[in-house]
Amino acid sequence: MSRIGRAPIAVPPKVTIKVDKGNLVTVSGPKGNLTQQFSPDMSITQEDGTVIVSRPTDLRHHKEQHGLTRSLLNNMVQGVTTGFTRRLEVQGVGYRAEKQGSKLVLQVGKSHPVEFVPPGTDITFDVDKDGRGFTISGMDKCVIGELAAVIRRTRPPEPYKGKGIRYAGEVVRMKAGKAGKVGKGGKK
Repeated sequence: MSRIGRAPIAVPPKVTIKVDKGNLVTVSGPKGNLTQQFSPDMSITQEDGTVIVSRPTDLRHHKEQHGLTRSLLNNMVQGVTTGFTRRLEVQGVGYRAEKQGSKLVLQVGKSHPVEFVPPGTDITFDVDKDGRGFTISGMDKCVIGELAAVIRRTRPPEPYKGKGIRYAGEVVRMKAGKAGKVGKGGKK
């Protein structure tokens, strides 16, 4: 069996999970509601404070769906209780981030400021006072990860000076710059 798939999901007291026909799962908690459709082959059952996902056979696609379904369900439960965050950093001379209303505005060496509107009502941006870092917060881990990737893609870190937008803790491999001509100095 899948090690991830067979692990039970602990449901906190303030969280309710509703499984409808065709495995349409709705998870409600203190931060809000999340709904997702899962494979109808998987069996999702609730037993005294835990949720268990099981598969019908040991076919390859059932094994793949087993661990995926359990991980996505666990992310939904964690999202409605504590939420998720993704931190990004802005590096470079003149590069900065600022928050205007609910929008994130980036100055990253382009001829115009780049604006990002949060895709959902639960997604929020928090910008540092110096404008060198910001955090994306929300309930849905997939949406936060995709938004962070789109923002990073506007100006990925370049390998010579390291300027750009990077994830917090990301290590950018730096390349050596131009080397001067080595040899005899002087003209013939």
